[in-house]
Amino acid sequence: MKIKFIHRATGVIKTETPPGEGFLKFLYHNPFGKMAILPIAKRKFLSSWYGKKMNKATSVKKIDGFVKQLDIDMEEAVKPISEYTSFNDFFYRKLKPEARPIENGFISPGDGKLLAFENISDIHNFFIKGREFTLKEFLNNDSLAEKHKNSSLLILRLAPNDYHRYHFPFTGTPSEMTKIKGDYFSVSPYALASNFTKVFCENKREFCTLSTKEKGEIILAPVGATMVGTIIETYIPNSKVKKGDEMGYFAFGGSTIVLLVNKDKITIDADILKNTKNKIETFVKMGEKIGL
Repeated sequence: MKIKFIHRATGVIKTETPPGEGFLKFLYHNPFGKMAILPIAKRKFLSSWYGKKMNKATSVKKIDGFVKQLDIDMEEAVKPISEYTSFNDFFYRKLKPEARPIENGFISPGDGKLLAFENISDIHNFFIKGREFTLKEFLNNDSLAEKHKNSSLLILRLAPNDYHRYHFPFTGTPSEMTKIKGDYFSVSPYALASNFTKVFCENKREFCTLSTKEKGEIILAPVGATMVGTIIETYIPNSKVKKGDEMGYFAFGGSTIVLLVNKDKITIDADILKNTKNKIETFVKMGEKIGL
């Protein structure tokens, strides 16, 4: 199984090779891995333990090799490698404002590979594995699930080499975060192909409602994953934010941001919808227009 995506800026189809690719295949597609090791790998203690390791000063020695292996452009970062105090300090690094200009329209909240569905019901034609995905399970809120049952759904998957801060896609007023405890399944395509519903409805996640004038209420939900020890919010609830303002960041690991928007109030860009229908993700950057 090769993980292919379209690099939107160039139109080139690329192949992603995530760190630990062989282990991920073993965990999610080998019967022994699924029975014996996956139950341990998804547990909080493992991600928390590794997260603490990445906070230690000695972890800085991992930065240089990580940057070279994954070809990370450090010219975009506010600080050079030598100034980071730990691997995690580097991992959720800040970027120079000019590295991520904020475009017109509805923007991507972060860097990553994007899937977009005009109506959430369309997701069943993309992931047909395991039990049915329901908003009631994902949000753990019956009334909110009912309200968004026909919303547009956007899923932004962050790989370990991506910029790991996430931002507001539109101007509005965000609520406090609602936190939902859970496991730490990987959000790699290997895991999603194995069981999309399990990953998104059983992983640790949290969400807020962004109230906007033009788009109504938008649900923004960061989702944790294997080796993501923490999801940190950096915004002030119930205070107005501008499009592009920082919302929070993930500590070490891959992770995901799920968005729900009233389908009558957003027009998702055609190329992203086309790529999704062709079952391929689109790589976008924070601040990049993904709809109107």
